[in-house]
Amino acid sequence: MEIFFEGVILRPWAITDAPQLALVANNKKIADNIRDGLPIPYTIKDGQDWLNLIISENNPPRFFAIITDKEVVGNIGIVSKKDIYRKNLEIGFFISEKFWGKGIATRAIKAAVSYAFREFDIVRVYAEVFSDNIGSRRALEKAGLKLEATIKKNIIKNGIIKDGCIYSVLREDFQPFVVEVKV
Repeated sequence: MEIFFEGVILRPWAITDAPQLALVANNKKIADNIRDGLPIPYTIKDGQDWLNLIISENNPPRFFAIITDKEVVGNIGIVSKKDIYRKNLEIGFFISEKFWGKGIATRAIKAAVSYAFREFDIVRVYAEVFSDNIGSRRALEKAGLKLEATIKKNIIKNGIIKDGCIYSVLREDFQPFVVEVKV
């Protein structure tokens, strides 16, 4: 399955993508802006390990390679929440630094959120970002998510305590985008 939207393709990851994933993810600026699970340096073996973990659970697809101009440029995932939060999906993403500022993250978010509301029985999609990650915050806002909360000093990254921001969109507030899905 592939999702097409305004020059961006989201497709489920394949194990053969490990070298491209390593190329994108092996960046301290990316690692500094996401949770601690992303090692630096990020090797092909790290990519293979992560892909082996998510591919077996990726049905229906929830983790996607972001493709533009036939090149893997990032990752986007939608993670189901459990128990009392089961009507929520959390979205997370990163883009290769050489593609920052080109609107790719915004388009990928729009496509992923449209897909999430169409395919899953949820009422809300949200993302958590560091308050100083202005690029990701802008991408979320341009994709239609709204700042729901700023949580003071709830993150520690690289020994620095930071504020976090939660962005969200409810099903009834989301303006779906026309995305093409090919199976």
